[in-house]
Amino acid sequence: MTGPAALVVRARRVVLPDGERAATVHTADGRITAVTGFDDAPTAAVTLGDDEVLLPGLVDSHVHVNEPGRTEWEGFASATRAAAAGGVTTVVDMPLNSVPPTTTVEALHVKRQCAEGQVSVDVAFWGGAVPGNVDQLRPLHEAGVVGFKCFLLDSGVPEFPPLDDDGLCAALTELAGLDALLIVHAEDADVIAAAPGPAGASYPAFLASRPPEAEETAIGRLLAAARDTGGRAHVVHLADAGALPLLRRARAEGVRVTVETCPHYLTFAAEEVPDADTSFKCCPPIREAGHREALWAALADGDVDLVVSDHSPCTPELKRLDVGDFGLAWGGIASLQVALPAVWTGARARGLELAQVATWMSTAPSRLAGLPQKGAIAVGRDADLVAFAPDGRWRVERLLHRNPVTPYAGRELTGVVRRTWLRGIEVDGSPRGRLLSRGST
Repeated sequence: MTGPAALVVRARRVVLPDGERAATVHTADGRITAVTGFDDAPTAAVTLGDDEVLLPGLVDSHVHVNEPGRTEWEGFASATRAAAAGGVTTVVDMPLNSVPPTTTVEALHVKRQCAEGQVSVDVAFWGGAVPGNVDQLRPLHEAGVVGFKCFLLDSGVPEFPPLDDDGLCAALTELAGLDALLIVHAEDADVIAAAPGPAGASYPAFLASRPPEAEETAIGRLLAAARDTGGRAHVVHLADAGALPLLRRARAEGVRVTVETCPHYLTFAAEEVPDADTSFKCCPPIREAGHREALWAALADGDVDLVVSDHSPCTPELKRLDVGDFGLAWGGIASLQVALPAVWTGARARGLELAQVATWMSTAPSRLAGLPQKGAIAVGRDADLVAFAPDGRWRVERLLHRNPVTPYAGRELTGVVRRTWLRGIEVDGSPRGRLLSRGST
């Protein structure tokens, strides 16, 4: 399970914590042992092409693997092969859509047993916070989950119900005592109930069914609870740029809150979504171009902390492409394999740097999930490395996800993952990944 004795990789462009430069990365036993000058390399060193950049392996802290229980949607083997093909060397599995959900230590053990021997990259796990399981949060924390996920409205699956305001405060209070993190799907059920119901092929009608106010109201509730309890909170998959001022003010006041967005909110815009193309359905929804551009600006300014996929696939039948009904279709975007090139395509078009993308997609998610051995090309970290050709162009066709439905199908992206190393071994689809616990070193 360790790397080769002396893998050495050098490149004219290496993204390091202090910037990008030519360098040689030395590794032994799966860890980075030194970062030296480009010419300080043995004869056997792997030398990247002049069109390639060496990146730290990505950490995707928002992945729905769905195994066990809904393995026909995805699964540990297929998800982790797709991750490696996309330069992701660590995924953190969400606690819902599997059966049982990860809301007890026993369920965590079941999930770990399912993953054992299947994973091509490293995998860590979120626990779940649901009504009635406050007494399970400490045991799950002690068992190594990286934090806890909750919903503030119907999750879409009956075995993972949402928290009301009392439940939210109870969970945050318990987790504050552990200095543990609560990550939150923040949409407000009452706002959505008052909006027109989603039905039919019209994307504007679906968008109207989940208005921006649903995110802003729920985020306001979360910020109040975090302020009152002192708990650590994280807003997942922000789509509504109108919530950014709320988050800025709360952080200025000392509320411990972070926020992520996703490649689909940075790539697509509601004005471009075809009617009846339910591959675009997700919750919260892809909003108008103004939201997209404001999210890019917030990333550049540091008001959004990270970008992760929210890979949430399902079977083609559940996407209801046959009838194109946004009200009937499962909401979720399959994107694990394309997240890096999708984000880089958008970043490059806006004059942003590859080093910034590495921060959003590797360093920041590893910090969020409490995985200090990941997230950077630095001495002592795991030798998780990616050879990335930032000028390469390709069209999204065959993907390694279990199910092929994705709004990226047929789209041309810039940036090609050419090689991925996990702890010093090039990933070839073999199940060499490890199951990680919070704080693993």
